[in-house]
Amino acid sequence: MRESYKRFWPYIREYKFQFFMVLIGIIFTVSATAATAHIMKPLMDNMFIKKEARMLYIIPLLLIGIYIIKSAGRYIQAVFNTYIGLHIVSKIREELLTKMVYMDMQFLYANRSGELISRITNDINRIQYFVSSMMPELVRESLTVISLIGYVIYLNATLAFWALVVMPIVIFPLIQITKRLKRLAHRSQEKNADIVTRLTEVFNNSEIIKSNATEEYEMDRFHLENDQFFKLNMKSAYTSELVSPMMEIIAAIGLAAVIFIGGNQVYNGVMSIGEFTAFLTAIGLVFQPLKGVSNILGRIQDAQAASERVFQIFDMENKIADGKLILNDTVKQIQFDQVTLKFEDKTALDTINMTIQAGETIALVGQSGGGKSSFVNLLLRFYDPISGTISINGHSLKEYTQQSLRSQIAFVSQRVYIFQDTLASNVAYGETVDEARVIEALKMADALEFAQSLPDGIHTVMQEFGANLSGGQRQRIAIARAIYKHASLLILDEATSALDNETERKIQNTLNEYAKDKITILIAHRLSTVQDADRIFVFKAGKIVAEGSHQKLLSSSEEYQRLSQTLTEN
Repeated sequence: MRESYKRFWPYIREYKFQFFMVLIGIIFTVSATAATAHIMKPLMDNMFIKKEARMLYIIPLLLIGIYIIKSAGRYIQAVFNTYIGLHIVSKIREELLTKMVYMDMQFLYANRSGELISRITNDINRIQYFVSSMMPELVRESLTVISLIGYVIYLNATLAFWALVVMPIVIFPLIQITKRLKRLAHRSQEKNADIVTRLTEVFNNSEIIKSNATEEYEMDRFHLENDQFFKLNMKSAYTSELVSPMMEIIAAIGLAAVIFIGGNQVYNGVMSIGEFTAFLTAIGLVFQPLKGVSNILGRIQDAQAASERVFQIFDMENKIADGKLILNDTVKQIQFDQVTLKFEDKTALDTINMTIQAGETIALVGQSGGGKSSFVNLLLRFYDPISGTISINGHSLKEYTQQSLRSQIAFVSQRVYIFQDTLASNVAYGETVDEARVIEALKMADALEFAQSLPDGIHTVMQEFGANLSGGQRQRIAIARAIYKHASLLILDEATSALDNETERKIQNTLNEYAKDKITILIAHRLSTVQDADRIFVFKAGKIVAEGSHQKLLSSSEEYQRLSQTLTEN
């Protein structure tokens, strides 16, 4: 727990005023609780036994005053605890998402989206109690216990000993319970992440589920995850709910001892009825905060487990280190020098050498798994090569900041990403919307006609994943987005695969004019897409096995001849 507080301290220390107000609330609450026990003495001795008439007015007014103070204290605590908790949680949630989105692609590929979403939502919600309420509650309940124990010792030390001697009995089982709760909390949070992952898959793949009529199959899979989550939570409930009855049994034993021994002292004239009543009330009130402390220790385990999962992400190092050089100029030259990329034991690219100049259009072809996407991923610095150097304008890619590097690259991937925003905002993604530029980009991507036919034109809000568009329309928006960015390096990975030949040819002609002073890299499985490229590179098993123009490769490369038959068929 000490390590967790050390991690949260930079956040907590910003709320000095709020914690001071929480402390004021604690003092009010603790004082009022002790006063509740103390008022029992005059209630019994002066009001009932001595029958002092003025006590009929004083005691009720004092009781109202005590509970006004207690209620005010609890209200102040609740409000400022909530403020601290929500504010800290909001900051941590933003910082955690920032950490995740700036991590390298290897991290994002390796971690399920549902797992990451669970850490940002579920885990952070669980630590809200830890950072805001735990310490104030622990302080309040502990001070209440101490003040009441002090009061009962003051009233009768001998009786206090017999009343409280049972308290140490609870410590050992409580320690064992909290250890088990922490283990169960870890497993519960992991299983919650599995459920979020399963739900994400269901909603992201709704089309394939419907088309294959596998709703029942998916429900069976979800039921399995959900049932395991239920059983884990029930195990936590079985364990945590032991605390309350255990504390109540111990409290009953303590109270029984008080009644037996205290009753004898009252009979023998050692204590007055009022003193005994005040003592009995104080002892009863001691066990309530003690029960609160034990519940806090149980809840801490859940919050600690969540904290460890959150800070595990914060402690991860990004494998792609940012450079310091700003790429302000356009990309004039790209050079691959003996570049090799491996994923564990698998070689994705093997000693690649290539130089590309501004104004060139090159195409990458080859069978699936040949290394084409890996080549593009290296340019985007999704990964770094294990050997060799990639240079832009004479400087290693590693010298540039990733932000400035990617600002010069417009990338259209095989998977088209449409955000739940207006069509114009999708085209101008990441930049200020300039309607004239948006319209020009849509026109060049042969998308203006269908965009203007939408209910609100270019200001129509796209559905999630662009569900209100056809595949070809989504691809044309992605191309328009690349055009709008006006980057000096254009990468098109199967960017026109959903388009008919006529539309593809129209867009290609426009792009050829648009990109005449840029570097264009094409990855395609259509002969019509690659045959006009200045140079075509044939990839096979991570190597470049042939290079040249379409006509040259047709006459000199058997691998390209085989590929061209496939390309022609497509």
